[in-house]
Amino acid sequence: MREKPISLLWGLRSHCASHGCLYCYFGTDDEHREQVPTRLGVLSHLSPNDLTTDQVLEFAATLADSPVGRVFLAGGEPLLWKPINRLIGILKAGGLEVVVCTSGVALNRPEIREPLIELGVDAVSVSLDSADPVHNDRWRPPRREGDGWEAVVSGIIALIEARGSAPRPKVGIYSVITRRNLADIVAVPELAAGLGCDYAVPQPIALDTGHRLSAILSLTSDLLPELTARFDDLYAADLPLVLPERAYADQVASAVRRPTDLVPGCFGGDTLYFVQPDGTVWDCPSGLKIAATPPQRHRSLKGATARELFRAPTGCGNDCALFSVDCVNMWPLAGFPALASTGQEASRA
Repeated sequence: MREKPISLLWGLRSHCASHGCLYCYFGTDDEHREQVPTRLGVLSHLSPNDLTTDQVLEFAATLADSPVGRVFLAGGEPLLWKPINRLIGILKAGGLEVVVCTSGVALNRPEIREPLIELGVDAVSVSLDSADPVHNDRWRPPRREGDGWEAVVSGIIALIEARGSAPRPKVGIYSVITRRNLADIVAVPELAAGLGCDYAVPQPIALDTGHRLSAILSLTSDLLPELTARFDDLYAADLPLVLPERAYADQVASAVRRPTDLVPGCFGGDTLYFVQPDGTVWDCPSGLKIAATPPQRHRSLKGATARELFRAPTGCGNDCALFSVDCVNMWPLAGFPALASTGQEASRA
């Protein structure tokens, strides 16, 4: 186990200025204008309760003296938060690995792109859901004209070219897989490889059964033969980039076959935690686990230090009966050292 084995998925800010993804886990602006979400753990791009800059930076400075070794900076769009470089600087000065999760559009701006290299960001994960621009922009509509598929791809290219021969940041693509784009299990990693990316991750969509798009997009058992075949094709393609380990495909199939299941010794709450933009800290990013968390386990980073919030992991985790598609998306985070490696690095991870 690493000396500092905990990973933190940190949703830095609520607002996302680049896209209005129809299946965003924050919901949509229109939905939340009509009815402000009140259920615990439900996020909103319209939230007025995001942490202040001072609160974010003060807590970040305490991470160096904690078991946290890796931070995924997510959002909304983290690269459009003005103090982002100050935060990255604090994290890197504290010896942490930093992974920025972005829509990719902001990477077209040199004043945003170049500091990621200069500050030593370890990896940049870009969201792109299809190799087909029309499909991608249908479900991930840009908020401004010109910020769609083409802008995301050009941002990826710009970062890879600016990085040159430097080993970091690694660059990868995460794609949401629904019943309408199963072909992108293979097509997006092929695109990523052609762009010179280092890794690619096809992630199964995770929607509540009551979500208005669930019946249209959710993966169901009748799709398992095609889903399995697509993953088989992906791993047989021998692409020049890193994919989640082969067992990941089995986890996807298992979660689609059974909506919930038991996972012995899950890493949630042991080596992976989630922080909302308002500072709420959860043992696990899964919506099911958040909903099941008793009030006495509700915590916030406000007024706390990382050492107080995150105990040294046991390496065993806790048995959890709430394994779902939502959880599958967390496996690549837990296995990120191998995912962000290439070639001989991957074989040693």
